[in-house]
Amino acid sequence: MHVFWFLLLTMAVVVAAVTLAVVGGGKSAVLQDVEPERLTDPLPANRPVGRADVEAMRLPMAVRGYRMTDVDEALGRLGAELAERDAHIAELESALAGAQATAVNGPDLFKRQDEPPAAEDGPRDEEGGR
Repeated sequence: MHVFWFLLLTMAVVVAAVTLAVVGGGKSAVLQDVEPERLTDPLPANRPVGRADVEAMRLPMAVRGYRMTDVDEALGRLGAELAERDAHIAELESALAGAQATAVNGPDLFKRQDEPPAAEDGPRDEEGGR
């Protein structure tokens, strides 16, 4: 019988504590509204993006993974950087090809100027002609 009165008293104390906590919990809200986490662009705007910048980038989490807009913004920025680098590489390669073509077809820098141009030697037949 003592166990019954003990359990009844314990249940009454728990119900009273929960009621006081819910009803008279104070003037402030239980949970304050928090602004959703947004991507702060860690990619540098004043210089090209490097490998360390990409490795340091952390996208904020959403309910089901990452926010698509944040991922799209980061991938768009990286795509633009890669397109710019590809265009610059193509420009440098064409300039190099032009310089190499000029060097091959240009004047022979090792030939002395007082020498006459050398006739091309080709196969000759037995009579001394070509």
